[in-house]
Amino acid sequence: MSNPTPEFIQVGALADGFAPDSLTLPRCAELDGQSLRLCFDDDSAADCRLEPGGDARVVIVRPGLASTLAGVDGCHASSLRPGVYFLDFRHQGPAALSLSLVLDLTQRRFTLVRGNLPDAAAARICAFDRVAHQLELTGVDVEFLHGALDQPAAAVPPHPPSRDLIGMRNRYRYSPTECYEHIYLNDSFYAWHCLEGVERGLADVDRCHCLQVAERLYLFVWREKIIPTLGVILIDLEGMRTDGKIFGYQDGDFGAARNFRVGAQASIVNHTRA
Repeated sequence: MSNPTPEFIQVGALADGFAPDSLTLPRCAELDGQSLRLCFDDDSAADCRLEPGGDARVVIVRPGLASTLAGVDGCHASSLRPGVYFLDFRHQGPAALSLSLVLDLTQRRFTLVRGNLPDAAAARICAFDRVAHQLELTGVDVEFLHGALDQPAAAVPPHPPSRDLIGMRNRYRYSPTECYEHIYLNDSFYAWHCLEGVERGLADVDRCHCLQVAERLYLFVWREKIIPTLGVILIDLEGMRTDGKIFGYQDGDFGAARNFRVGAQASIVNHTRA
């Protein structure tokens, strides 16, 4: 008897599969009522007021990179470690836009991850044509915007790129039914494989980025090339937990996005060292 052929699914269907008994972290209320001045490294700035219940108000103080936050009308905050927060913003902008903030109160610095999904035309450019025209294999774009809290950005260094994950093969359980493994290949690519769940048997190699937030705490971002998908995840190899979100289109509708929280229990299967 042959095994069923694995099938790629849209992010909306993936979110539905992850939802039951998900291991996502609860909303964190520690920042409720606080105001933060986000000073970007282009000397622009924004005041961000976090209200109880997940409301957020952003006022652009000096235009520039800070204007990326225009239209924010709420956020979900969570925390893996004391002083470090993951803020995922709601906004009134295009459905294809994603804004997530890693807020590091211990070092008074932040990284804003700005992601964009491709439109229908860009998503349908085949891999052969992308290579022929020297385009990236994925149409999902990402930008990392750095800065400091309540002081000029030059006062603190940004979260640096990290190679610490390279060579690791880690397993992530997101719920009783959803389990994946990741193999971190090099600075630019990682492999993923669904061991259990709605994508069971699927595997691929996709573009990735890794920044170090603190000791054994990493911001890991991936961009998938077949189904337009952005993952923005904090990986804590001390607490062996992850926290973050996955973002993509709801169905075949390029005007409706699905943004859902994910969190996992992590384990290191092995580590290949050069």
